Amino acid sequence: MIIAVDGPAASGKGTIARALARQYGLPHLDTGKLYRAVGLSVRRAGGDPADAAQAEAHARDLDAALLDVPDLMSSDNAESASIVSAHSGVRAALLERQRAFARQPGGAVLDGRDIGTVIAPHADAKLFVTASPEVRARRRHVELSRAGDTRDFVTVLADIAARDARDSNRTAAPLHRADDAALLDTTELSIDAAVQRAIALVSAAILRTG
Repeated sequence: MIIAVDGPAASGKGTIARALARQYGLPHLDTGKLYRAVGLSVRRAGGDPADAAQAEAHARDLDAALLDVPDLMSSDNAESASIVSAHSGVRAALLERQRAFARQPGGAVLDGRDIGTVIAPHADAKLFVTASPEVRARRRHVELSRAGDTRDFVTVLADIAARDARDSNRTAAPLHRADDAALLDTTELSIDAAVQRAIALVSAAILRTG
């Protein structure tokens, strides 16, 4: 069974995907970490994530150890990830790695921005998780504050808006809801409520597909 979970930054898709993996006993891949690792690799080499050729080269020779770097989830790496993910060469370089994860025996849960549309278009269940920009920025602001980041809410909100624009308007696998993906708006939901709603939606999809 393959479960695809897509959505914009700070929508709750990662938390939901991890909960679904536990619920169904499946391995989970946060595909965003791959792009964060590519961006980090480029910057560590003194390169520019906006340089498509550099980014593609690092994606094709990505060191898996970077996925375990303690600060991989930092705001700087998030920014770099959004930049390198717009390069078609980077996405092509990481495509088979993600599809192989989805194809493993028993299936998997993958979350990202193009899982249900590109990586696993034939997934057994698809969710598109979203929330209002203000709520997503509030969540990210709390997360960053706990990590010692001092940027204010207005700055975080602007960052969220900029990332949404890049992700939705890029030519390579833009962020959008798959036609057959169930919509899950977490704006007014607690974490527990969002997870329970996700489980219900996935269960319903499984019943439909038999």
